[in-house]
Amino acid sequence: MSAPARQRSRDETLLSHAHAHQARYLADLARLVAVDSGSHNADGVDRVADLVGAQLERLGFDVERVPLPPAHGRRVGDALVGRRKGRLAVADGGRRILLAAHLDTVFEDGAAAERPFTVSECIAHGPGVSDDKGGLVAGLAAVEILNRAGREDYAELVFLATPDEEIGSPVSRPVTRRAAEGVHHALALECARENGDLVIARKGVADFRLAVTGRAAHAGIEPERGANAALAAAHLVIAIQALNGRWDGVTLNVGVVRAGNRFNIVCPAAELLVEIRSVTEVGMREAVAALRALAGRPAVPGTGAEVHELESCPPMEETDASRRMLARARDIGARLGLSFGGAATGGVGDANTIAGCGVPTLDGLGPVGGADHTPEEWLDTASVPGRVALLAELIADLGDGRRG
Repeated sequence: MSAPARQRSRDETLLSHAHAHQARYLADLARLVAVDSGSHNADGVDRVADLVGAQLERLGFDVERVPLPPAHGRRVGDALVGRRKGRLAVADGGRRILLAAHLDTVFEDGAAAERPFTVSECIAHGPGVSDDKGGLVAGLAAVEILNRAGREDYAELVFLATPDEEIGSPVSRPVTRRAAEGVHHALALECARENGDLVIARKGVADFRLAVTGRAAHAGIEPERGANAALAAAHLVIAIQALNGRWDGVTLNVGVVRAGNRFNIVCPAAELLVEIRSVTEVGMREAVAALRALAGRPAVPGTGAEVHELESCPPMEETDASRRMLARARDIGARLGLSFGGAATGGVGDANTIAGCGVPTLDGLGPVGGADHTPEEWLDTASVPGRVALLAELIADLGDGRRG
């Protein structure tokens, strides 16, 4: 059998297994969607971790359950890291592949009962059905059909499931960085864009608190003795927002402004909460430098401003390596009858952290879905077999480094 014919046979086998797995996929998805697992519902997140961990063990993974410290003073659920050896040694061309998903959703307790899992005309609804339970189950399904097809063409699969992605992964990032160590490629399991595109780039984000200080004075008797921090903050808001457009792919937003507490006092203190997003690390550095420079030049005499960085996450930059991964995914997709491109998004995910570790990363490898973070969130169940087969074949393709 010629190589192209052999490859077509392999593709057809995986697609056939994916179609046969569809009922199981929907049952597993319904089971996860039925559990309230908002980021701050640690018990609910842990119940999802129980279900996913059991599935991973059944699929031959050694599973580590990682307890995490509180996030913002509240307990979060455990992270999961599963590892499964393939049949190719790294020395013989085998590659380590990281599959990354998350266990939590943005929804409050009670959402699962208010909006239970439903499927109507191939469209599934329910809290987290797309973000990210649909992608999480797709990763498990892809490994299952690879096992069935005897396609263990990799050195190792690492399956990461984090509990706090929807609040910025404040406590799981060290786990993510450790999981990314020694990995050759990463496939993140957020669902594909509504048009079917994969995600090749995500903006990085950095959050800042600007503490503006002034000098209090009686606003009626001796206002000239004061230095109005609210006025200084207002100038800063205008100046910061004016930075938008200076660099391609960089946005700045003053999201919160607080100042003063009495009508009759010249305002002595104010606070700005500022977010910067950038498609590149260079753009982020330049924007942060500009923010600090503005804070160092107060527009109101007698006032000052200090910049405090709160949290940051690096951009998932489009690179030559990620473009090659996208090209390989598109080649596989074409063989499976799928057509898609590569999209850039302003949203941040665990893929940012992984890419920031220097691992070539491609995201959006779950089924097609949309309206994330809203009651209308949906997943196209008709897209599931093709997307699961795509993910499975991409794992095997990237996992065998002898293919180039």
